[in-house]
Amino acid sequence: MMDNNVGGSSFSNDENGGIIKEQDRLLPIANVGRIMKQILPQNAKISKESKETMQECVSEFISFVTSEASEKCRKERRKTVNGDDICWALGTLGFDDYAEPMRRYLHRYRELEVDRTPTTTNNIQDRGN
Repeated sequence: MMDNNVGGSSFSNDENGGIIKEQDRLLPIANVGRIMKQILPQNAKISKESKETMQECVSEFISFVTSEASEKCRKERRKTVNGDDICWALGTLGFDDYAEPMRRYLHRYRELEVDRTPTTTNNIQDRGN
Protein backbone atom coordinates (compact mmCIF):
# COMPACT_ATOMS: atom_id res chain seq x y z
CA MET A 1 0.00 0.00 0.00
CA MET A 2 1.53 3.32 -1.04
CA ASP A 3 0.76 6.51 0.87
CA ASN A 4 0.65 9.85 -0.89
CA ASN A 5 0.30 13.26 0.65
CA VAL A 6 -1.49 15.58 -1.78
CA GLY A 7 -2.37 19.11 -0.72
CA GLY A 8 -2.30 18.26 2.99
CA SER A 9 -4.65 15.29 2.58
CA SER A 10 -3.36 11.78 2.97
CA PHE A 11 -4.32 9.11 0.43
CA SER A 12 -3.59 5.40 0.10
CA ASN A 13 -3.82 3.06 -2.86
CA ASP A 14 -6.08 0.10 -2.16
CA GLU A 15 -5.47 -3.43 -3.44
CA ASN A 16 -7.62 -2.76 -6.52
CA GLY A 17 -5.69 0.34 -7.55
CA GLY A 18 -8.30 2.77 -6.21
CA ILE A 19 -7.54 5.67 -3.93
CA ILE A 20 -8.79 5.74 -0.34
CA LYS A 21 -8.75 8.99 1.64
CA GLU A 22 -7.14 8.77 5.08
CA GLN A 23 -10.37 9.93 6.76
CA ASP A 24 -12.27 7.05 5.11
CA ARG A 25 -9.73 4.49 6.32
CA LEU A 26 -9.86 5.53 9.96
CA LEU A 27 -12.61 5.41 12.55
CA PRO A 28 -13.89 8.89 13.44
CA ILE A 29 -11.56 10.38 16.05
CA ALA A 30 -14.50 11.75 18.09
CA ASN A 31 -15.83 8.21 18.52
CA VAL A 32 -12.39 6.90 19.49
CA GLY A 33 -11.99 9.70 22.05
CA ARG A 34 -15.45 9.04 23.49
CA ILE A 35 -14.66 5.34 23.96
CA MET A 36 -11.31 6.17 25.55
CA LYS A 37 -12.98 8.57 28.01
CA GLN A 38 -15.45 5.88 29.12
CA ILE A 39 -12.68 3.71 30.56
CA LEU A 40 -10.59 6.48 32.13
CA PRO A 41 -11.23 8.38 35.36
CA GLN A 42 -13.52 11.38 34.87
CA ASN A 43 -10.78 13.92 35.50
CA ALA A 44 -8.32 12.30 33.04
CA LYS A 45 -7.19 14.28 30.02
CA ILE A 46 -6.43 12.64 26.68
CA SER A 47 -3.96 14.29 24.32
CA LYS A 48 -4.72 14.69 20.64
CA GLU A 49 -1.67 12.55 19.89
CA SER A 50 -3.03 9.74 22.10
CA LYS A 51 -6.40 9.83 20.33
CA GLU A 52 -4.70 9.78 16.92
CA THR A 53 -2.45 6.87 17.93
CA MET A 54 -5.40 4.88 19.22
CA GLN A 55 -7.39 5.79 16.09
CA GLU A 56 -4.62 4.33 13.91
CA CYS A 57 -4.31 1.19 16.06
CA VAL A 58 -8.00 0.32 16.28
CA SER A 59 -8.55 1.08 12.59
CA GLU A 60 -5.65 -1.18 11.65
CA PHE A 61 -6.89 -3.92 14.00
CA ILE A 62 -10.39 -3.81 12.50
CA SER A 63 -8.95 -3.85 8.99
CA PHE A 64 -6.70 -6.81 9.85
CA VAL A 65 -9.51 -8.91 11.32
CA THR A 66 -11.98 -7.94 8.60
CA SER A 67 -9.47 -8.79 5.89
CA GLU A 68 -9.04 -12.31 7.33
CA ALA A 69 -12.82 -12.77 7.56
CA SER A 70 -13.24 -11.46 4.02
CA GLU A 71 -10.65 -13.89 2.69
CA LYS A 72 -12.58 -16.76 4.30
CA CYS A 73 -15.77 -15.57 2.60
CA ARG A 74 -13.98 -15.24 -0.74
CA LYS A 75 -12.73 -18.84 -0.48
CA GLU A 76 -16.26 -19.98 0.35
CA ARG A 77 -17.62 -17.93 -2.60
CA ARG A 78 -19.69 -15.72 -0.31
CA LYS A 79 -19.95 -11.96 -0.68
CA THR A 80 -21.15 -11.00 2.78
CA VAL A 81 -18.97 -11.05 5.90
CA ASN A 82 -21.08 -11.83 8.97
CA GLY A 83 -20.48 -11.82 12.71
CA ASP A 84 -19.54 -15.50 12.76
CA ASP A 85 -16.81 -14.77 10.20
CA ILE A 86 -15.40 -12.02 12.42
CA CYS A 87 -15.39 -14.36 15.45
CA TRP A 88 -13.66 -17.02 13.36
CA ALA A 89 -11.05 -14.51 12.18
CA LEU A 90 -10.36 -13.35 15.74
CA GLY A 91 -9.70 -16.94 16.79
CA THR A 92 -7.63 -17.74 13.71
CA LEU A 93 -5.44 -14.68 14.21
CA GLY A 94 -4.74 -15.61 17.83
CA PHE A 95 -7.12 -13.18 19.51
CA ASP A 96 -8.85 -15.94 21.46
CA ASP A 97 -9.38 -13.60 24.41
CA TYR A 98 -11.63 -11.52 22.14
CA ALA A 99 -13.21 -14.27 20.05
CA GLU A 100 -15.21 -15.96 22.83
CA PRO A 101 -16.67 -12.76 24.35
CA MET A 102 -17.55 -11.64 20.81
CA ARG A 103 -19.35 -14.95 20.17
CA ARG A 104 -21.34 -14.49 23.39
CA TYR A 105 -22.17 -10.90 22.45
CA LEU A 106 -23.24 -11.94 18.95
CA HIS A 107 -25.45 -14.69 20.39
CA ARG A 108 -27.12 -12.24 22.82
CA TYR A 109 -27.51 -9.66 20.05
CA ARG A 110 -29.23 -12.19 17.79
CA GLU A 111 -31.55 -13.26 20.62
CA LEU A 112 -32.56 -9.63 21.22
CA GLU A 113 -33.13 -9.06 17.50
CA VAL A 114 -35.48 -12.05 17.37
CA ASP A 115 -37.36 -10.74 20.42
CA ARG A 116 -37.70 -7.28 18.85
CA THR A 117 -38.85 -8.56 15.46
CA PRO A 118 -42.65 -8.68 15.34
CA THR A 119 -44.07 -12.02 14.30
CA THR A 120 -45.93 -12.22 11.02
CA THR A 121 -49.22 -12.80 12.82
CA ASN A 122 -48.77 -9.47 14.59
CA ASN A 123 -48.18 -7.78 11.24
CA ILE A 124 -51.44 -8.92 9.68
CA GLN A 125 -53.94 -6.11 9.93
CA ASP A 126 -57.69 -6.53 10.04
CA ARG A 127 -58.89 -5.57 6.58
CA GLY A 128 -62.56 -5.81 7.34
CA ASN A 129 -62.85 -9.50 6.38
